[in-house]
Order: sequence, then C-alpha cells, then structure tokens
Amino acid sequence: MTDARGRLARHIVDLPKSGIREFFDIVSTRRGVISLAIGEPDFDTPWHIREASIASLEEGCSHYTGNAGLPALRQAIAAYVRERFGGAYDPAHEVLVTVGASEGLDVTLRALLNPGDEVLYHEPCFVSYGPEIAMAHGVPVAVETHAEDNFRLSVEALEAKVSPRTKALVVNFPNNPTGAVLGREDVEAIADFAIRHDLILISDEIYAELTWGGRRHVSFASVPALRDRLVLLHGYSKAWAMTGFRMAYVCAPAWLMDTILKIHQYAIMCASTPSQYAALEAMRQPAEDMAPMLRAYEMRRNFLRAAFAEAGIPMHNPAGAFYAFPQIARFGLSAREFAVRLLDAENVAVVPGTAFGACGEGFVRCSYATGMEQLKEAAARIARFVKTL
Repeated sequence: MTDARGRLARHIVDLPKSGIREFFDIVSTRRGVISLAIGEPDFDTPWHIREASIASLEEGCSHYTGNAGLPALRQAIAAYVRERFGGAYDPAHEVLVTVGASEGLDVTLRALLNPGDEVLYHEPCFVSYGPEIAMAHGVPVAVETHAEDNFRLSVEALEAKVSPRTKALVVNFPNNPTGAVLGREDVEAIADFAIRHDLILISDEIYAELTWGGRRHVSFASVPALRDRLVLLHGYSKAWAMTGFRMAYVCAPAWLMDTILKIHQYAIMCASTPSQYAALEAMRQPAEDMAPMLRAYEMRRNFLRAAFAEAGIPMHNPAGAFYAFPQIARFGLSAREFAVRLLDAENVAVVPGTAFGACGEGFVRCSYATGMEQLKEAAARIARFVKTL
C-alpha cells in the first residue's frame, strides 16, 4: 500500500504515545524490577465486591443493562455524590455509568466540542487529557503549575491562557502526578473563573477519597453556582482498588447528559453488567472498604517523604492521590535520563515527569501504591543511585 500514513486520520496519527506506557514497555523487558511506575493499587478488590460480580454471573446477569447503567447503581451513585461531594443529581437523567473515567472524559468532550474549540487543562497532568481533547477535534491549551506553589492551579495562570475560543476547562484534583490538592478558596476562585468566562468545567475527581494529613477533598460539585456547567467524573478504580472492572461514572446537568448519553449509546452500548453489580456492592460500605487501604497509603507517603528528604531529593508535600513527584533537576540529568539510568543501575522504575507535560521536566513520578517492603527497598536503591550523581 502506497502512502499508508496519508490514509490515516491526521488529527490522530501525530499524537504522541503515552509516556507512561512507553516507559512501562521498557520495564517489561527486564527481570527483578521494583516498579513505582504504574498508578494501580497493589490491594486486591475487597472480597465481597468480587463475590457480588461472581454471583451476578451465576444468576444469569450477563445481558445488556440500560444504556445509562443499572437504575439501582445510578441511585447509589447519586446518593454517594450528594453525601460525599455535596452535589445533587437526578439518577434518572443526570448520572451515566461509564467504562472507566477515561470514557467519561471522552464522551463529554465529544458532546461539547466543535473543531477549533479550545480547552484549558493544567500540567503536569494525566497523560490522556491533551490527546483526548485533540481526538475530539478540540485545541488543547496547557496551563502550567509549579512546585513552588505546591502545583496549585491559580486563576492568574488561567486568565493568561483563556481566549474567546475557550469552551471548557479540565481539572484534576487530587492530582496525578503531583499529589496536589485544592482548598475551598481555590475551588471557589476557579469556579468563579469558569462562570465569568462562560466555560464548562470538567472535574476529574477519581482520587477524591485519597487525601492525607487530615485534609478532606473539596469537590467542585459543592459549588451551587456551577450546577448547570459542571461535569463530574469519578469512579472505582483507585479508592476501591477496582482497576480491572473499568467502572466509573459521569454526573452532568440534563441538558448536557442527553448528548453525552447519545455518544455512549452508539460507542459503548452499556458498561459491563457484572462490573456494574460489583460497583453496586462497592457502594454499600465504602468507608469500611477504603479505610485499611487509605491508612496504608498515608503511611507509605510519610515514609517516602522522609526517605527522599534524607537522600537530599527535594519534594513538595503530596497531600492527595498516591504519587510522589520528587525534583531531580539538581542532579544534572533530564527526567528521562534520570529514569533510564536509575532503571539500568538499580532496577527501579519511575516515570519521567515529561510524560505529564513539558513543565514536568526536572521531576519524576513515583507511585506509592506498592507494598511497604518494596517501597523501602526502592527508596534505598534510589538513595544509593543519587549518591553516584
């Protein structure tokens, strides 16, 4: 076939591959690696949740559900969002069960964007935001955040990038990869910015339950003035350790959800039925299921902070999610060089900060969603490595 590249979609073919997965492919070729690279809980899904999924299959629940998901699950989601986040959504018309939060973001962007519409998002950020905006024919506009501000997103930085073509703002707090969180004042200021500029605010709050040091997550759903312009993305992968179930949800005003659901109908039909029954079971005792995992994550965060400080590796205090984002620029290597040389020298895998945007240069991401013994060994190897630099 001649000119095969010319037959491909131009807005897709030039997108970069995931910086996380690209580096993970390197790791997969080596033996004995301690990986701090992937943001996946090392805990198994609580047994009663797995059992609910098994029971649903044994009872013959292997057929389609309605496009939006099981009514009982959507009711449970609406109740949880109301109690935990302070947002009121009609489960019949404003809640959609999706195949992961990534599908939720994808169908939302496709429902909103016309070619050329700009979408603000902040970096460092999860690797998919810019590409998903571009795949929906939008124009991604990155807003940088910085370690000296604890990677908080400021209205001043947003004002510098907004334009008459801006249609939406995507935010993610607690943040992957930095572990940054927003306080009430930050949330209200960003909400006011979105309202003043007539933007749709898409808030990915997948790490909402994972906050440390006595902090409690402040959701954009708790701001009443955002009610008709907010899309809330949340799910089960992180706090419930249910990554393989691919269960998440979108909460949005009915005027927007009607179009989001239309895309979901044609692209997905419905989320996995056994996974929906597992998610329904997960809603029955969330606090009890999460508590031991959250205690372990906070203990690991505290250990890693102390270990990096002792090794002379600067790091802002991650107040949420399960990532550390230490600064390695002082060692005279780029983020990628540091990660590759660390892997070669000590068999420890971390992700270069540049996988999460250009302003991630000089940093690496370390996931502490791994066992404490492995974490201790990884920290010792990293400390030994930086001494050679």
